[in-house]
Amino acid sequence: MELDKLAEMDLRMGKANQEIFAETLEKLAAKDRDIVAVTSDSRGSGKLVPFGQKFPQQIVEVGIAEQNLVGVAAGLASAGKKAFAVSPACFLTARALEQIKNDVAYSDNPVKLVGISAGVSYGALGTTHHSLHDFAALRAINNLIIVAPADNFETEQAVLLASQSSSPVYLRFGKKAMPFLSEENQKFEFGKARIVREGSDLTIIANGETVYPAWKAAKALDERHGISAKVVSMHTIKPLDTQLLDGLAAKRKPIITVEEHMVNGGLGEACASYLFQKGARNRFQIMGIPDEYTVTGSQMEILGHYGISPEGILARAEQLLK
Repeated sequence: MELDKLAEMDLRMGKANQEIFAETLEKLAAKDRDIVAVTSDSRGSGKLVPFGQKFPQQIVEVGIAEQNLVGVAAGLASAGKKAFAVSPACFLTARALEQIKNDVAYSDNPVKLVGISAGVSYGALGTTHHSLHDFAALRAINNLIIVAPADNFETEQAVLLASQSSSPVYLRFGKKAMPFLSEENQKFEFGKARIVREGSDLTIIANGETVYPAWKAAKALDERHGISAKVVSMHTIKPLDTQLLDGLAAKRKPIITVEEHMVNGGLGEACASYLFQKGARNRFQIMGIPDEYTVTGSQMEILGHYGISPEGILARAEQLLK
């Protein structure tokens, strides 16, 4: 049986994370009139059409003007509103980077920046519509929490926590339906990674939509080779869970990081920087999009081309463990 089909038999499937975002925001808005969604011609792609119909006084449409999107959201936040600025991640974190840096982070306005259709979710629309720079760009900005939830549980919890946060937060969501990766001992907090599969021979650290293929690869490692692989959802890129990384360093087992982002400046480099400045001696591999213009295709075709797939992660783990 194919690796994908074998793994899916064990997990309950859910919805796309950005759908859960919209549903959760709607529930919050029903109880709190300070919840405001700000969109840049993105209420459709952000699944916020029902939100706008139910709460027309709690949504602002600025049109295709991402700089204005962030500026308006910052103004609303400075006046006490809980503003969620929603736009495709590729445009939000590139066109409006100066506003994120100055109007939000430097001015300490607790805006919730919501990057939808992240990574290569837009697939065939090409490099212009891929957000493979956002972790790198935003990690360099002080006073900004960066979160990429892996499944529907993490997404709901991240939106709830963001709505209560007094700090600016960047939330990154994709378009693909995701499974519930673990339904035991459910806990979620910013800066605290979530273990979705226990293991002792190898650790795979992933985030967002790459956690699921990492989980599948870990399952295959166990079934084919008897290798026990821990899978970590490092949903918060900033601040990192350094306590977990310290524990991994102490055990000196191999580590693979997997991300739907350029290999430069993302999850892998964040983990590597911390570990090796602490003197860690783990064998370490970063899996992501290489430093080149991406190929064109669907999200799954692009990720598969670069080995960010269950089979690709499995092969990298086998090679690392030789």
